[in-house]
Amino acid sequence: MNIELRHLRYFIAVAEELHFGRAAQRLNISQPPLSQQIQLLEQQIGARLLSRTNRSVTLTAAGEQFLLDARQILLNVSQAADKATRLHHGVAGELRVGFTSSAPFITRVSDALFTFRLRYPQVHLLVQEINTRQQLEPLTDGRLDLGIMRNTQLPDNFEHQLLLREPLCAVVHRAHPLAQHKSISLQALAEEPFVFFDPQVGTALYSDILSLLQRHNIQPWINQEVGEAMTILGLVATGLGVSILPASFQRIRLAEVVWLPLQEQDALSEMWLVWAKQAEPSALLGNMMALLLK
Repeated sequence: MNIELRHLRYFIAVAEELHFGRAAQRLNISQPPLSQQIQLLEQQIGARLLSRTNRSVTLTAAGEQFLLDARQILLNVSQAADKATRLHHGVAGELRVGFTSSAPFITRVSDALFTFRLRYPQVHLLVQEINTRQQLEPLTDGRLDLGIMRNTQLPDNFEHQLLLREPLCAVVHRAHPLAQHKSISLQALAEEPFVFFDPQVGTALYSDILSLLQRHNIQPWINQEVGEAMTILGLVATGLGVSILPASFQRIRLAEVVWLPLQEQDALSEMWLVWAKQAEPSALLGNMMALLLK
């Protein structure tokens, strides 16, 4: 059996018009070939679909059922084609994005996610907060399509692009003597107790900030180790120590905390877009990256 989609369209036109002449005109073909194609269709199916007389054309019981099925088949084909087109252009499907805890506080990131949801409502956007180093495994095995992370050592099977560089700031309690300054040098923190990241958590900020301090010959006195930047801010707010965090966290307003710009030119942290190498990045991924890099 070799039934083509055009056979279905021919039959539907005749079944709806119940007139071969009008159906041929609607299909923009001549009547004899149309009649031949309908006869061929009936032969392939092995059933009469139309009852013909000199004066009328009516549907048989088999024809009525075939009309319903033929319409559904053409609808399914149309929907499948439309879905494939939308997937190809990145306006439908699913996109899975991992991000560090600081990423949503970066205006460019939050604005891009907001715009993406508005622009591509048919895309199922899944976001997951996960530390920089912990993003690598799900990016490798396909559980994440894109990682928004701090700069870190990447395996060879990854691509990355710089999203932005942001300043690192000192964070102190408002009653601390340093809080009266407009900016400070790292040396001003050399003897201060630090509230800092637990090295076992996997955040890239741990090594990022430690490397900065070491470049300036400072060995920090780490008094408290915690897992999240929010906890660091909370402990600084209680006066348990000072810390250094990316400036983006200033969007978290705590009355007890003062943010101080650091005077060192290299007091910066990079945020990267990271994805697994593949032959052709998806249009979905490209659309998201275009907004993030805008």
